[in-house]
Amino acid sequence: MFSSRRNRLKSLAGLRSSGFLRFYGPALVVSVAYIDPGNFGTAIAAGAGYGYDLLWVVWLASIMGMLLQYLSGKIGIATGRSMPELVREKLESRTRVLAYWLSSELFAVATDLAEFLGVAVALSLLLGIPLLWGAFIASFDIIVIFLFAGPRFRRIEILIGLLVSIIGFGYIYEIVVTRPDIMSIAFHSVTPVLTPSTVPLVVGIIGATVMPHALAVHSWLTKSKLTTGDAAEKHQLLRYHLADNMLNLSIAGLVNAAILVMAAAAFNGTGSSVTTVEEAYQTLTPLFGALAGLVFALTLLASGLSSSTTGVLAGQAMMEGLLGRNIHPWLRRLVLRGVNVVPAFVAIYLGFSALDLLVYSQIILSLLIPLPLVPIIYLTSRKDTMGEFVNRRVTTFVAVAFALLILAFNAYFLLQVIF
Repeated sequence: MFSSRRNRLKSLAGLRSSGFLRFYGPALVVSVAYIDPGNFGTAIAAGAGYGYDLLWVVWLASIMGMLLQYLSGKIGIATGRSMPELVREKLESRTRVLAYWLSSELFAVATDLAEFLGVAVALSLLLGIPLLWGAFIASFDIIVIFLFAGPRFRRIEILIGLLVSIIGFGYIYEIVVTRPDIMSIAFHSVTPVLTPSTVPLVVGIIGATVMPHALAVHSWLTKSKLTTGDAAEKHQLLRYHLADNMLNLSIAGLVNAAILVMAAAAFNGTGSSVTTVEEAYQTLTPLFGALAGLVFALTLLASGLSSSTTGVLAGQAMMEGLLGRNIHPWLRRLVLRGVNVVPAFVAIYLGFSALDLLVYSQIILSLLIPLPLVPIIYLTSRKDTMGEFVNRRVTTFVAVAFALLILAFNAYFLLQVIF
């Protein structure tokens, strides 16, 4: 009898394990928001300029992102529809829907700019070619990605997993060779430091982590995991979603922190001036060896390629959900990349720092976070939308508190700019 019961429990555990493996992926796809080239830009600038002082912001942004991404994915499972689809229903008027869609394209452009620059700089460093040539090659990155992945979405998830693994293992190596100060890491993880000079980087770090396009796409990714759509399946998928979210976003948050820690250990207080990504690469090599510089460039390339893929999916989800029209990812990518190529080429030609452009793009993203964030909190707090899966009051309270905190940082930054 006991043997039979034990076998049934093992069988049930196996079914749950295989079910989670089939679900696994949505949080992995959005986790690249934590480690995209924008994160490289803001973390390197923060670590090189202020040491470990802004490490607390990375942890705060990671925690906020984890909850808000969970809520976005929850929408897809509970309703069987994506956040953009529900926004279209709530706005009703086609004029309001078009206005919201055009506004959302702003964060798509800002996101793509960071990804494009990341791939361009990485190619320039790895191949030893001028940045303009790197930018030209980077213009076609998404074609290579989708040719490799083919029509099967699971291949895209596997590809992103491979690229994220490269970034993760790369930064384990970078941390080992740069030997950061453990006590400083512990102290600045829990001790907020905020000065007028650090506010732009604080806003940039938040924008580079709690990214609008990642919030927008998560519900689109999770809704595709539904099969029967009954309450029992939804409850099970929500448990898988929580585990997927906690696992992948925790790892991504650690990697995000490692980028800043590496920059603080390698560049701050060494007397080396690091104001560009190229200078970061050139400084790492003589201080810690050629392999450290090579790993840095490879992780930047993997970051740009993986986040480019997620950016395409997010833009596709917004367009399909808001306009009710399908567009091939290649076509959308080429149009969006065309919008960014000309101004990026001009900026590079005029000598603007890629690091500065990365930081500014993330500040823009932080200012645009309310576009997907407000609908996500509103929808998940509505029983008529979510049914039995509506947020608990404490969940909504914490989400609103996070949203107000993001808005407060943004307002502080804008007041600085204006006055």
